[in-house]
Amino acid sequence: MEVSDVRDPSPTPDQTTEPYRWRWLILVVMIVAEIMDLLDASIVNVAGPDLERSLGAGSVGLQWVIGGYALTLGAGLVLGGRLGDRYGRRRMFLIGLASFTAASLLCAIAPNIESLIAFRLLQGTAGAMLLPQGLGLLRENFSGPELTKVFAIFGPVLGLGGIIGPVLGGFLIEGDFFGLGWRSVFLINLPIGIAALIIAATFVPKKTGDRTVRVDMTGAALVVASCALLVLPLNQGQEEGWPLWTWLSMAASAIGFALFTLQQRRTAAAGREPLVTPGLLRKPAFTVGLGGISLFFGGLIGTQLVLTLFLQIGQHFTAGDAGLGNLPLAVGTAIGGAISGAFLADKIGRKVLQIGPLVQLAGAAVLWFELDGLDSASFSIWDIVPGTTVSGIGAGMVIAALFSFILAAVDDDEIGSASGVLSAVQAVGGSIGVAVFGSVFFAQAETGDFTGGFHRALIVQACLLVVFLAITFLLPKKGRPEDEQHGITPEATADGHGRVAPR
Repeated sequence: MEVSDVRDPSPTPDQTTEPYRWRWLILVVMIVAEIMDLLDASIVNVAGPDLERSLGAGSVGLQWVIGGYALTLGAGLVLGGRLGDRYGRRRMFLIGLASFTAASLLCAIAPNIESLIAFRLLQGTAGAMLLPQGLGLLRENFSGPELTKVFAIFGPVLGLGGIIGPVLGGFLIEGDFFGLGWRSVFLINLPIGIAALIIAATFVPKKTGDRTVRVDMTGAALVVASCALLVLPLNQGQEEGWPLWTWLSMAASAIGFALFTLQQRRTAAAGREPLVTPGLLRKPAFTVGLGGISLFFGGLIGTQLVLTLFLQIGQHFTAGDAGLGNLPLAVGTAIGGAISGAFLADKIGRKVLQIGPLVQLAGAAVLWFELDGLDSASFSIWDIVPGTTVSGIGAGMVIAALFSFILAAVDDDEIGSASGVLSAVQAVGGSIGVAVFGSVFFAQAETGDFTGGFHRALIVQACLLVVFLAITFLLPKKGRPEDEQHGITPEATADGHGRVAPR
C-alpha cells in the first residue's frame, strides 16, 4: 500500500544540523498511528453478520460501513496534504490522530446503522488529515542513508495494515471480549490512539507551516462531490433497481471530475496553487496510470470482500475463521511482493505488471473450478487455498511495482503531488470496488446462490484485470528508482555524516 504526502516544501536537515535525538521514536509513532488508520479500511470486513444481528444492517448498510470509510479517506487525502503544508505537519498529525481516535469511539457506541455509517465517514475524513503527514514528518527528521532506511521500514509495515485487518477483526469479534462483539474493532483504537497522541505531542518537534500556501477549497469541494456522486448510486443502485437518478448521478460525477481538471488548470494559470500539480494532468502515462490504479485496487479489495462474505454468509464461518480464511490470499500477496520487489521488477521492468494480472487470472480460473466442485456439507478453507494463494501471488507482484512505474513518468518536483493523487485514487477505487463487488455478490446471494455470487464476482474481476493488462502497455518500461520516489534526487548525495548535501 502506498501512502505519501502531497507536497513537501521543507528541506531535509543540512550538514550543520545535529540529528534529532528522539527521531527513531517518531518513526515508531508514525507507523503505529498510520497502521491504525489503514487497518480500519479492512478490519470491519468480517463484521457483517454481527452488524446485521446487532443493528439490523442490510447489504447496502454493510457496503457503506466498509466503503464509506475509504470514500472520505480518498476524497480528502490531497486536501489533507495541503493543510499540512500550510498549518504544519505536526499540528495536522495531532489533529488528525485526535479526531480519528474520537471518531473510533463514536463508531463503537453507534446505536444504529445510520449513525455508524455517519461516524465511519467522519473517521475516514480524520484519516485523510492524518495519513498525508507521516512521510513529511519523517523527511523533516531524517536525512541521507537514514531516510532511505526509514522508508524501507515504513512502506512494507504499512502494507501489513490491510492484510491483517480481517484477521484481527475476526479475532476481536469471535473473542467477544467483555461482550462487546463488533464494537471492539473500534474500541481497540482508543488506547493505541491516546498513547500515540501523548508520545507525538511530547516528542515530535514543533515546526511551523508555510502560511503563504493557499488551500484550494473549491477544488477540494469538487473532488468530494464527484466522488460521492459516483459511489452513492453504486451502493444504492442494486437495492433500488437502478432507477434513473443513479445513472444521472454517475453522469454528474464524470462532469464533476472534468470540471475539477479544468478548474485546476485555471487556478494554476491565475498564479494560485492548485490541489494537484497541473503538469501531472498533461502526462498521458500518469493519467492512464490513475485508471490502472483504480481498476486494480477496485478489483483486489472488492474480491477480498466477496471472499469474506462468501465464507461468513455462504458457508457460515465464524468471524475468526473467516478472518483466517483471508490468510492464503495474504501469504500469496507477500510472496508475490517479495518476488517482484527483490529482483523481477529490476530485471524485466514493466513486464512484471503484465505477468502479475495473468497470474491473478490463473488464480481466478483455479478458484472458479474449485467453487464448481464445492460440497457445502464438507467445505473447508483448504478447498480454495490453491486459487486464493495464486491470486495473491499475482496481486503482490503488481502491488510491489505499480506505483514506481507510474511515478517514472513524473518529474522530480511533481513526485509529492503525484504520490498523493495516486494514493487518493487507490482509496476511492477501493470504495468503488466494495460497492460494485458487494452489489454483484448480494444480487445472487439474496436467492441463496452464494457460489453463483462468487462466480459473478470473479467474472467482474477478470474483466478489470484484462483492462488493467491493456493499460500497462502505456506505462513506462522501467520503474522509478526507489530513492527518487522518496525525494532523494540524483542531484544530491550523502556526505560522510549521513546527511544529504548538494553536489
